[in-house]
Amino acid sequence: MVAIGRRHPPRSGGPAVRRLAAGTRRLVPGALRRDPDDRWAAVFGRIAGYSFAVAVVSGVLLLPFFRPSMGTVAYHGSYHKLDGVPVSQAYRSVLAISFDVRGGLLIRQVHHWSADLFVAAVCLRLLRVFFRGRFCGRALPDWLIWVALLPLGMAAAYTGTLLPDDGLSGGSLAVITGVLLSLPVIGTHLVFWIFGGAPPGHLIIGRDYWAHILVFPALAGALLLAGLRPSRRPRRVWPDPLLPFTCAVLVLLGAVAQINPVWLYGPYLPGSISAGAVPDWYMAFLDGALRLMPAWELTVAGHPLDLGVLIPALVLPGLFFTCLFLICLALYPVIDRRITGGRPPRGPRRSRPITLLPPRPADPANRTAVGVAGVTLYGLMWAAAANDEIAYHLQIPLYTVTWIFRVLVLAGPTLAFLVTRGICHALAERRRDEELHGRETGRIVRNPQGGYDEIREPVHRTAPPVADPPGPATARQILEGGPMPWTGRA
Repeated sequence: MVAIGRRHPPRSGGPAVRRLAAGTRRLVPGALRRDPDDRWAAVFGRIAGYSFAVAVVSGVLLLPFFRPSMGTVAYHGSYHKLDGVPVSQAYRSVLAISFDVRGGLLIRQVHHWSADLFVAAVCLRLLRVFFRGRFCGRALPDWLIWVALLPLGMAAAYTGTLLPDDGLSGGSLAVITGVLLSLPVIGTHLVFWIFGGAPPGHLIIGRDYWAHILVFPALAGALLLAGLRPSRRPRRVWPDPLLPFTCAVLVLLGAVAQINPVWLYGPYLPGSISAGAVPDWYMAFLDGALRLMPAWELTVAGHPLDLGVLIPALVLPGLFFTCLFLICLALYPVIDRRITGGRPPRGPRRSRPITLLPPRPADPANRTAVGVAGVTLYGLMWAAAANDEIAYHLQIPLYTVTWIFRVLVLAGPTLAFLVTRGICHALAERRRDEELHGRETGRIVRNPQGGYDEIREPVHRTAPPVADPPGPATARQILEGGPMPWTGRA
């Protein structure tokens, strides 16, 4: 008896096993086929969305227990090493969440890890789209949305690290104060306006609290919703397997990987900072730039200008965030065509002149080299944030490590650009040679003239001819699960 319409042979196992296998075949490929143009960019985007949702849910769970106040109280709680120590109400509430609230430490660490994963997923998506060159034309609005999400996500996560009012966050506030004071003329007024008085004041935690829970999440959520693309035709909705996977990874990290242990840093004391303290990974490049910049200072019209802080902490992030968005909005799609060398014909499609030579094809090697040079610069400044740890563990003088990083920051991006461009051109030349002459097989034969030649196989193999002519499917094909030539209507 032939089962008409069955394309696959019967499989072994019970009904539950068959249903599980069928569901896996539908769900797992669907995780990468939501965006057929770029599957991995879609994966990184959905991971960013799910981690943002986890951050929002975990943050809502923490809201009733946190007190955004800098009022001083004496600590009496489960952490006996700080018993009787004067701390702020914010710091005491964070300790209570970590030690006294059931599951509070897990939720707190999941919240922190989800913020870090969100920024990482946005960075990976931007890198994927950049190296593939999918940021022009119809892809430009989506590219701009994710470019804007990067500084918003970093600002939201960074403001969250300031809320515990511990030694690490207090050190970050001290760095922010020094950066603002380096601004000529308006620096002092800006510090008093932000802190509500002489730093650290008594208002900064409350103001930072509302920016962290309301302003930045609202803007980031609006951009994420704007980046969603509804389906053109209705289809059956299947659960995305990346959602439970992302949640499981975040819960696992929160359970086994300790992050931001504020009880080890102690409460913030003005003028002190914890030893070996560094910011989260996404802000480490600014810390590295501050450590590498020489202590240069100028006097302009009677006002001191601290270049050692102004350039790495304000000029560099200003170029990275503000100019990044403006360049991507108006200039970089045009600049990219100049970099890659592509010159598409101008004018309307109907009025384009007929030319014998096609437009010069684009060369993505330059774009790839520019991207690698940028990643190299970021990675070197990121690693420079740990120059004291590198010097301590490798038993090298700190100034030697600092000068090594200074030389690498200046020469590394240029060297990475040249090496990457050469590798890309070599790979392109190899692909052209294989398309013209075939791929090397390693088999050497002797020709009739007495010489030796290598057998090459074509890069693109032609499909073998079909023995049976196209027609209605036979019972044998149906039983064996072979291809069914539906070439027309019955």
